[in-house]
Amino acid sequence: MEIVFSLVSLTVTKVLQFSGLVDNRNALKTKKMEEKALEVYDVIRSIRDPEKPNTLEELEVVTEKCVEVQELGEDEYLIIIKFSPTVPHCSLATLIGLCLQVKLQRCLPFKHKLEIYISEGTHSTEEDINKQINDKERVAAAMENPNLREIVEQCVT
Repeated sequence: MEIVFSLVSLTVTKVLQFSGLVDNRNALKTKKMEEKALEVYDVIRSIRDPEKPNTLEELEVVTEKCVEVQELGEDEYLIIIKFSPTVPHCSLATLIGLCLQVKLQRCLPFKHKLEIYISEGTHSTEEDINKQINDKERVAAAMENPNLREIVEQCVT
């Protein structure tokens, strides 16, 4: 019986490949992930820099290319953001990561898991900062601090 199922599965797969349906499905999935990535980018691009009057998009801290979306399950996605601080010793990189976390948690209408990183080689302490901004407990503790919360609110609204 197992052999029969294997043969049927192989036959169906071959028919789909020859008909082009498999390629079409992959193209549709890729297009959907690109659309989700643009949706995410639209949310984060307007976040204000904590020090400057500019947005993260204007300062090129975030770009369309820094957002990647992968499908985890039905209507559930993994969002990976790799942002680039303006200088390698930026003291507010952790705060920028916190702003990204908060804005996306508030604004995305779909189920997601979020990973935020500093782009490799763009900050002197990127490894430590990456750990901080992806630690849910640290993020929650930071948002309990009234001074930090006020700064984040100013940046994300």
